[in-house]
Amino acid sequence: MKTSFVNRQRDLVNMPSIRPLRAELQKNAIEQLNEVPERLDQDIAALRLWIEQQPHLKARTDDQTLVNFLRGCKFSLEKTKSKMDRFYTLRTKYPDYFLGHNVDVDKLLVLFRIGNAIALPRPLNDNGPRIILLRMGAHNPDMYHFLDINRAGSLMHQIMLNEDDDAIVNGCIHLLDLTNLKTGHYLQMTPTLSKRMTVFQEQALPMRTVGTHFINTPGGFDKIFNMFKPMLSKKQQSRLYVHGNNLESLYKQIPQKYLPVEYGGENGSVPELIKEWEERINANRNYWVDEANYGTDERLRLGKPIDFESLCGFEGSFRQLNVD
Repeated sequence: MKTSFVNRQRDLVNMPSIRPLRAELQKNAIEQLNEVPERLDQDIAALRLWIEQQPHLKARTDDQTLVNFLRGCKFSLEKTKSKMDRFYTLRTKYPDYFLGHNVDVDKLLVLFRIGNAIALPRPLNDNGPRIILLRMGAHNPDMYHFLDINRAGSLMHQIMLNEDDDAIVNGCIHLLDLTNLKTGHYLQMTPTLSKRMTVFQEQALPMRTVGTHFINTPGGFDKIFNMFKPMLSKKQQSRLYVHGNNLESLYKQIPQKYLPVEYGGENGSVPELIKEWEERINANRNYWVDEANYGTDERLRLGKPIDFESLCGFEGSFRQLNVD
């Protein structure tokens, strides 16, 4: 039997009440996410009741987590149920891919300091999407695997899911810098890994990707791009932008001042931002200890289980590539 009352009481003790949104962000939530502030308590209660009726699902039920999921799903209760179920199911089923139980923060911080993933402090136009810089070639593929690098970046992403109202309401823009990307990096990105990451991002995360921009693309990138593009939904495919080495093209969509200083902008420097995020991760260590209490038990699921093997899996690699 689920100890929902105990879980709920622990959540209420450990988590704050719902953060008030600043006026501009609240306006966006109402106009773009279908949020009705007067109905917020009702929407949260409906989602919490559904969670308590799912014997297989042990999810956080504090108000802030539930409203984050609702906002990330534009207040569609059915979509929110599906995303929350898949969020916890995927993290439980594939712990090597997604952060779940037994998170070694110290080990992952070593990888995070490399700086593959960094969320920038100022959102686009100061009231728009959060910009996340992804430096895909920052790690040495002979020393580190992208799977572990991705899990390290998930420490930052989870804090954003918990705390970043700009990202939750307005979504995120991913800026992929492919400088120094070599064959070894491509070989680590098997189709299975790429597909599972895509499924998790589109079907489990309550945070919308509103644009993905590729810069400093190497030779041979077009072949890989065309191979992975069909994995995405039609909506996400329409939000892909390849700028090559033409930063002027990028500036038309992301004004230069919103980029880090290394890219000619004013939105923090990479070393400073890594340090700031490390401090935030260290401040959230207790979150990962408590996270061991949450997940799914497929033996208790009512109805037909989700066929994640079919949804997420096909094996392969790119061992015939030569893109150096």
